[in-house]
Amino acid sequence: MANRTADDARSIHGTNPQNLVEKILRAKIYQQLYWKEHCFALTAELIIDKAVDLQSVGGTFGGQRKATNFMCLVLKMLQIQPDKEIIVEFIKNEDFKYVRILGAFYMRLVGRPLEVYQYLEPLYNDYRKYRWKCTSTSSPSTMSTEWHILEKAGQLDPRLSVLDEEHILEKAGQLDPRLSVLDEEFDEAVLEAEVGEAAEAAKEAAAAVARAEGAARAPRDRDDERDERHRDRDRERWREDRKDRSRRDDDRDRERDDERDERHRHREGERWREDRKDRSRRDGDRDRDGRSSRRDHDDVDDRRSRKDRSPSRERKDRRDRSRDKRDARRSRSPDRRDRERDRAGRERERDRVGRDREDEGRDRRDREKKDRGGKGGAQELDPEIVAANELRAKLGLKPLK
Repeated sequence: MANRTADDARSIHGTNPQNLVEKILRAKIYQQLYWKEHCFALTAELIIDKAVDLQSVGGTFGGQRKATNFMCLVLKMLQIQPDKEIIVEFIKNEDFKYVRILGAFYMRLVGRPLEVYQYLEPLYNDYRKYRWKCTSTSSPSTMSTEWHILEKAGQLDPRLSVLDEEHILEKAGQLDPRLSVLDEEFDEAVLEAEVGEAAEAAKEAAAAVARAEGAARAPRDRDDERDERHRDRDRERWREDRKDRSRRDDDRDRERDDERDERHRHREGERWREDRKDRSRRDGDRDRDGRSSRRDHDDVDDRRSRKDRSPSRERKDRRDRSRDKRDARRSRSPDRRDRERDRAGRERERDRVGRDREDEGRDRRDREKKDRGGKGGAQELDPEIVAANELRAKLGLKPLK
């Protein structure tokens, strides 16, 4: 049956382990829904999961004095009786405080006085708060930092056995004297003070030894210091000399580069001026040749035109043009006549300039004929042939016969 104690369970304090919980409380636990749903078929390995889910500690609570989940798990542990190693692990667990309380209360129920003092006394140093379910309906739960289950028997409903006095076990040699945490801290402080005093004494002794050795090494130290100063001075002087040499080398290289750049710029300037002179000379020769050839062509054309047209014909053409212009002026408006008059004046000026040029060309040719006749009395040549031969000579061609 589900409420029977395990067959391999041992008797505790000379009775069935479940009898450590009163019959009335046991009956209430058997009627609890938590017992029927969560505690059925629990083993020592599975009970840890239920202990982790606990949220409070207590025996019974409320007006009807119902049993708590904590008490249901305590009765289940009495029923299956887990190994002592599992209970010790419950007590040493610091991550889940309700698992620790469950293991501590079970150890207080079934453990001997020596085991209780050995495993539960260190728990006095755990000051974590836990939730306690009360029997009063006005305050169902409170927070506490004391381990009441270890000091007072009436805090939880099961009655706890009476323990032997601690000093009796100490006198019997079964239990070591209790060491308080404050005693340990005091001992550590005393030990630290002693260590500090020893360190100070050692430091003073080392200082005294150093002073004695310094007095013995004083002359040698002075010589070493003087040599060190000389070495430092020589080292600084060597650094300064090296800096000066590097600075002079840099200045010399810079001057050499500047002179080379200046010579290069001078050469470039001379070359540019020579090129410009050559270009200007070639342009002048080309312009001179072009002007001479154009002038010779113009002279030849003038002579041809004058040869083709007689003076009488020219005079007739001029009279015809003048008559046409006069008739046109009479038939036009005054403004237009003024414009025509201005245009006619410009044409007369051009004709006059043309006649002057023709006269100058005729005079020049006459002078050239006279010069040729005076030199050798050679046969007089045609002016056109002479002009053509001059042009062919400039072009590098043979003269005409």
